[in-house]
Amino acid sequence: MPFFPHTQQDVAEMLARIGVPSIDALFDEIPRALQCAELSGLPAGLNEMAVVRLAQARAQQDGFYANFIGAGAYEHHIPAAIWPIVTRGEFYSAYTPYQAEASQGTLQLLYEYQSMMAGLTGLEVSNASLYDGASALAEAILMAVRAARGGARRVLVPATVHPRYRAVARAIVAHQGIELVELPYCSERGHSLAEALERQDPTGLAAVVVPQPNFFGVLEPVDRLTDWAHAHACRVIAVVNPVSLALLKPPGQWGEKGADICVGDGQPLGVPLSSGGPYFGFMTARMELVRQMPGRIVGRTVDLEGKPGFALTLQAREQHIRRAKATSNICTNQGLLVTAATLYLALLGPQGLKEVALACHARTRDLVARLTAIEGVARVFSGPYFHEAALRLPAKVPEVLRALRAQGILGGYDLGRDYPELADALLVCATETKTEDDLNDYAQKLARILSRRREAPPCAYKS
Repeated sequence: MPFFPHTQQDVAEMLARIGVPSIDALFDEIPRALQCAELSGLPAGLNEMAVVRLAQARAQQDGFYANFIGAGAYEHHIPAAIWPIVTRGEFYSAYTPYQAEASQGTLQLLYEYQSMMAGLTGLEVSNASLYDGASALAEAILMAVRAARGGARRVLVPATVHPRYRAVARAIVAHQGIELVELPYCSERGHSLAEALERQDPTGLAAVVVPQPNFFGVLEPVDRLTDWAHAHACRVIAVVNPVSLALLKPPGQWGEKGADICVGDGQPLGVPLSSGGPYFGFMTARMELVRQMPGRIVGRTVDLEGKPGFALTLQAREQHIRRAKATSNICTNQGLLVTAATLYLALLGPQGLKEVALACHARTRDLVARLTAIEGVARVFSGPYFHEAALRLPAKVPEVLRALRAQGILGGYDLGRDYPELADALLVCATETKTEDDLNDYAQKLARILSRRREAPPCAYKS
């Protein structure tokens, strides 16, 4: 926990040195109406050991849950070395590296991050970084529209893209005259209907969004979608899970020409779930689009003595140039989370990341096999998947999830919340953190819950 070393005598000496009689006088410019009164209900002060014990007891009240929810935020093992390094003062308290000569360590880390993300996605340039995956998609759409010829302002967004990503993108671009057109999905296999593209009028079309894997965990026909878009002079925006790229073809190699822009959320790369954030968004692109990218780009150079150095090569934000000429007025560099991701990728290396991806895929296949062996449980879609799968249940999904939670299991994501046609479907996920015992425990408890619901007599109503 934080340690504050100043004694009352220290405080008094500092106030005397600056000529202020009290702490209250130091902040006298704050109106009295805005100042907090004495806090009531606080317990008596405790020593450090007692505070730690109290905090542990409060944390234990939350309980421990076996987590099988994915849906855009994933529980991965984070090597112990990462966050102690991230929270060192050199990283933890550093802000935007405006002065390159005083920020070489931060700039080098961002440069290494950009290099890793460009290599992972198969594209030429990366920024550092964006607020989260959802706003990164919105930024990519704005970027594609800026780069489009002839004033094209329509973008195809499959229904298989994360619902929150679609909602955020719509909120950001809707009032800028950009139309987002939803592309339906195949009810049998769970991927976007490539045939539906043929029915689209390509006039005024700026880009096509392609998720991989999609929100259902299913793999999309990325080559076909990419080639169709390029055949009609559209940009391709890839939305990817970075861990999956250790196994799947990188967006830069999709189709004949590859995707033009790639975005996603970097949370799986060493960032804990942490009650919903903060996370960070990543973006890579082709070099021809580099001046359309929001955020910052760090470059490597040499100084007058020939020694390597790092600088902010491009920083097309409103903080640096006139607001009207900025590529974005909303993008945020999540530097602390990017630091964690850089360390995560460096510690694991290509082979380590591949092993994580393989383990995630294997665990999910094992989980799906166990759950679909239960009477009435079946896969919703037949298409191949990465580490999430949609399952159809013979009972109301919210009730099943409540029963599982009462037994210490977060059983998955209720797809009916966003897809009314999938009201009986549950999205489950298993990462490398799950053991055989975890999978067996989930299957046994789900089987027992469903069995009780089948055996329960129907309610009798009296007139």
